[in-house]
Order: sequence, then C-alpha cells, then structure tokens
Amino acid sequence: MEGGGKMKREATVSELEKCYQKGGNIVCRKIAGELILVPISREAGDRACLYTLNSVAARIWELLDGQRSAEDIARTIVEEYEVDLERAQKDSMRFLSRLEELGMVTSVDGER
Repeated sequence: MEGGGKMKREATVSELEKCYQKGGNIVCRKIAGELILVPISREAGDRACLYTLNSVAARIWELLDGQRSAEDIARTIVEEYEVDLERAQKDSMRFLSRLEELGMVTSVDGER
C-alpha cells in the first residue's frame, strides 16, 4: 500500500451472498428504545462490553436468521430507510464483518 493510506474494502458479490446467523454467546435486550448487545463469555479474563445499536444496525441484527443473505438484508434496508442500494450494501457488509470479527455472528452456507 503506497503512501500509508487506508485500503478501502469493497463488498464483493460472494460476500453479499453469504448468510449470517447470530452467535449463541450474545444476549440482546431493548432498553429505553435502544437495542443493547451483551456478549456472554465464560473466560475470566474477558472484559465485559455492551454494544448499543442504532436503528439501522438494530434492524440488521433482527434480520440475521441464517437464511437471508447480506444482499437480502441490504435490500430490506433500502426498502425501509432512505438509502441507495450501494450504500446499504457497503454499510451492511462493514457492520456484518465487524460483528463476525467480534464473534457475535457466524456466516453459514445459506442454502435457501
């Protein structure tokens, strides 16, 4: 990478075809109108964290059923919010990738 700049990560077609499901180590609660995710860990050294989701992220979380692809989720976001498909795809994939890094979701084969 030249110039020390950040490399942009674009969602590929194969990434958009992935289906995701929620991890079993997450407790989800709606408190005062906000969706809060709490990772549950059995490791003594793990730090406790809470994740507060905005309305779009909360909707994506609700749609994670192991059956819908990232593309399906992005299209639902387009239908329900004022956003174009390209933006919905990029933002959805960025969020899903971050959840996957944190171990909060896993990708599945997505046989639909």
